[in-house]
Amino acid sequence: MYLDAIKKKEIFKKHNSSEKDTGKSEGQIAIFTERINHLTKYLKENKKDNNTKRSLVLLVGKRRRLLEYLKKKDIQRYRSILKSLNLRK
Repeated sequence: MYLDAIKKKEIFKKHNSSEKDTGKSEGQIAIFTERINHLTKYLKENKKDNNTKRSLVLLVGKRRRLLEYLKKKDIQRYRSILKSLNLRK
């Protein structure tokens, strides 16, 4: 599996205060970004996989909503997560 428990802990530790704090928006956005990147690579090889395309669109929507929430709540955290994940906005 591409995203095992160890990798998730590393992502949460990098973007949150601790690896056990999995509910922060930054950690969730980082996990979604990791999954989006993986699905994008997969879809480059398997162009006709419509179920995965749908899953990718749903993930992008979830990440976008979380980013909008974070933008409203705390603009500094929003800017730092965009910078750390290299997201264009």
